[in-house]
Amino acid sequence: MWLTLLASVAVVPAGTTFECTPTHVWDGDGPVWCEEGLRLRLSGIAARESDGTCRSNQPCPDASAEDAKRALVALLGRPVGTSRHGHTLIEGPAMRCLSVGGGGGNRTAAWCVSPLGGDISCAMVASGTALRWDRYWLNHRCGTRGG
Repeated sequence: MWLTLLASVAVVPAGTTFECTPTHVWDGDGPVWCEEGLRLRLSGIAARESDGTCRSNQPCPDASAEDAKRALVALLGRPVGTSRHGHTLIEGPAMRCLSVGGGGGNRTAAWCVSPLGGDISCAMVASGTALRWDRYWLNHRCGTRGG
């Protein structure tokens, strides 16, 4: 049922729990493309952009963009290649996610929990490759969201 519904919407409504089976990653905070047809922006964190820069309105971690992307891929599954656009293609198990609404464009901002990496946003902060972004972190408690 959800698969049909989600395929027709660009952004999962806030408060909705859903599954995402990751297929490819752009950088350390997303987007993450899901087999189910969604694009995710990981909630509450900021990593360097793929070109190594940081946007002026967000936290800027010391870790490189490449290190952040590698850390995210390891939390989600295993790399299986690179797309012609530079995305890292991955294979990994489905995650349980909780939407917080739009994450810019047609991305869903969400807290996600993976069987491999636990709470992904918390794990990225713990790895040092992303920083907590207080504007979007709100009252999140590590290990308590994402379904």
